[in-house]
Amino acid sequence: MSQLKDKSKSNFTFQRNVAIVGIALFLGKLLAWHFTNSDAVFSDAMESIVNIIAAFMGLYSLYLAAKPKDVDHPYGHGKVEFVTSGVEGALIIFAGIIIIVQSVDSLLHGNIPKQLDWGILIVAITAVVNYLMGHISYEKGIKENSLVLQSSGKHLKSDTFTTLGVVVSLILVQMTRLYWIDAVVALLFGSYIMFVGYKIIRKSLSGIMDEADPDMLQSLSKFLNENRKPQWIDLHNMRIQQHGSGLHIDAHLTLPWYYELRKAHNEMEDLYKLIGENSDRTIEFNFHLDDCKPTSCEVCELFECPVRQRPFVKKIEWNIKTIAQESKHSVKD
Repeated sequence: MSQLKDKSKSNFTFQRNVAIVGIALFLGKLLAWHFTNSDAVFSDAMESIVNIIAAFMGLYSLYLAAKPKDVDHPYGHGKVEFVTSGVEGALIIFAGIIIIVQSVDSLLHGNIPKQLDWGILIVAITAVVNYLMGHISYEKGIKENSLVLQSSGKHLKSDTFTTLGVVVSLILVQMTRLYWIDAVVALLFGSYIMFVGYKIIRKSLSGIMDEADPDMLQSLSKFLNENRKPQWIDLHNMRIQQHGSGLHIDAHLTLPWYYELRKAHNEMEDLYKLIGENSDRTIEFNFHLDDCKPTSCEVCELFECPVRQRPFVKKIEWNIKTIAQESKHSVKD
């Protein structure tokens, strides 16, 4: 519990630093826009506003996600990360729309950027800082299984590419004096920003709706299949929910019908321990114990079973399909 609390505190502190850096970058881009009057720089500054709002929303969500379970939230507060991540995606899309509107207006009525040398220097510096913060945030998010830090990192890194594009467009405008390039680049990046926002919303919705994670199920089923005991006759109806950085796993475990309660419970605890000790995430388990049936004998590898009623026919491999099916396994699977 102490380790989880320290992890939450570390994530919160890091996200706070992301917010502070976001404010500094926004002020820098605002200064560059003041110098240049560039649509491309304006698009970059608009996305920085979203970065700041998203960073502070991320702070709030990490604060809530770190709170312990209570009567009103028996599964904890972790799912708030999906909500704030979705709002961040919506804000990104909104910023993209504003950028596109501004770009179209400039194409129709003309806009002449100025003092491009200062703009190029300032925006280039913000691009370097943005990428470093985005890379660190995403890697930390992967390590800590935090959707907020991952979303923040992806956003900052995507912002870096748009910022580099702005630098290139300013250089082209300065060299060619073709001022429409500035508005076209802003238009393209506005569209790209909207696409990034859509992807973030899509991932957050999948978490809110408890969409199955095939990669996670595949990895877990492979590990369990390699470490299963003969008395673990059957594992099925497995469901995995994500709550912030933690997981909740439901499943049905079939054991020999003659196991007395304590022995059956110990087997279930062994399975919990096997999964928990080989995961870097906090996991809550809720397993249902099933007794074996005569048909289970045909897939049961407990060959020394004293009450076997049918001969063994074949082994059922535990994979993404078999552990997720609702019914007990049989030779027909």
